[in-house]
Amino acid sequence: MENTIRTLIADDEMYSRDELKHLLAAFPSIQVVGEAESGEAAVMKALQLHPDVVFLDVEMPKMDGMQAAKSLMELKKVPLIVFATAYPQFAAEAFRYEAVDYLLKPYDENQLNETIQRIEKHFSAQTETEAEAARPSGKLAVEGDGEIFYLDPKDILYVSKEEKFSKVVTRTKEYETKTPLKDLEIRLAPYSFFRIHKSYLVNLDHVTRLTPWFNGAYQLEIVGRDEMLSVSRNYVKALRTKLEL
Repeated sequence: MENTIRTLIADDEMYSRDELKHLLAAFPSIQVVGEAESGEAAVMKALQLHPDVVFLDVEMPKMDGMQAAKSLMELKKVPLIVFATAYPQFAAEAFRYEAVDYLLKPYDENQLNETIQRIEKHFSAQTETEAEAARPSGKLAVEGDGEIFYLDPKDILYVSKEEKFSKVVTRTKEYETKTPLKDLEIRLAPYSFFRIHKSYLVNLDHVTRLTPWFNGAYQLEIVGRDEMLSVSRNYVKALRTKLEL
């Protein structure tokens, strides 16, 4: 996950806030951006800090955690809510507010770990959905034999630079276009394409194997193709970073 999860802790007991903050420090994805000592303060801090998650104590004076949750759900940016309390009898009511979890005090580290995993999964799925929605839906136009072919970028295996044209290779056919490789690289940038050589642009989704060759260079194998593509040593490190989890 590239961005940290902005987190607000609301609890009227300073010791409880400090304990939870200490436990959350073990999770690199979590960034505690603020603390609140009451329900009213939690709502005000949420308005100011725009947290992704709020850990809410249920039993707080004046505005309790349930009332605060109701107000938080009316915000423009609604945070995930994790209730934290020493009283298990509030659990049923808590989930009326679509709480992601309900933690009992004293905190159990295993339970907290499961809670963070659930939160991370939520934001990872959200990020993937946003990325998919932002991806262009157009096709690559390639002229050939007096016709114009419209290729779905995900079907393109690789593009190579030839003497006077660029060759676009798919699973079923090869196309020639006068569009320079550098221009195709710009057009295909929103997709999973990566320059591996001055003469090759590959779709990383179709890479199956990377084999050491000589002088620090590698050869790359594409699914469904017999030819091996050369990977310049200057691109090897960046390529491996792109390919590996």
